Amino acid sequence: MTKSALIFWGGWDGHEPEACTQRLAAMLREDGFDVETHQGTEILTSTDLTRFDLIVPMMTQVQVAPEGLKALIAAVAAGTGLGGFHGGMGDTFRAEPYYQYMTGGQWVAHPGNFIDYRVNVTGGDDPIMAGIEDFDYHSEQYYLHVDPAIEVLATTTFDGAHDPWIKGVVMPVFWKKHYGAARVFYSALGHNAAELDHPQMQTILRRGLAWAAR
Repeated sequence: MTKSALIFWGGWDGHEPEACTQRLAAMLREDGFDVETHQGTEILTSTDLTRFDLIVPMMTQVQVAPEGLKALIAAVAAGTGLGGFHGGMGDTFRAEPYYQYMTGGQWVAHPGNFIDYRVNVTGGDDPIMAGIEDFDYHSEQYYLHVDPAIEVLATTTFDGAHDPWIKGVVMPVFWKKHYGAARVFYSALGHNAAELDHPQMQTILRRGLAWAAR
């Protein structure tokens, strides 16, 4: 049976939400999903979200009406999978702690902005990370506030070159978790549409979203 996915997009243009939506929608369709894309948050209250097997937020720094947030959280708690990446999921509704409780983390900083850093695989026994070895990446190195209940799949270590007081801090990059009856997957990588074609990042993202889907 074909699975269905919803991508709702908008917010800060710096994360290229429309281009990322188009690229991700093509990837999901290649992986056998029926995909709907909608700009804005109105879709959260204008349809039954539980009809989707996967929901992907693609919005940064957006406000949401209480009824929209309530509908999203209820659908995920009932079993609709949730997945996404970078600020599109990790900084979607910055003022909403219940959203962050569901996703497992919240962006707070990226010291040095675009830099070279290393991603270290910690969940090598997990099918999402199968065959993936540590790799180098050039982008924002996300510093996040994270839920201790997440299952970490890969990390990065801050070298202190930009903010010396965080030297040696080990930060999750990919994780998965459960929320209610649903599976949740997150990637801190993926600042713009071009990053979705990074080989390791794309492989992990595709596997993670497939895992999260009901």
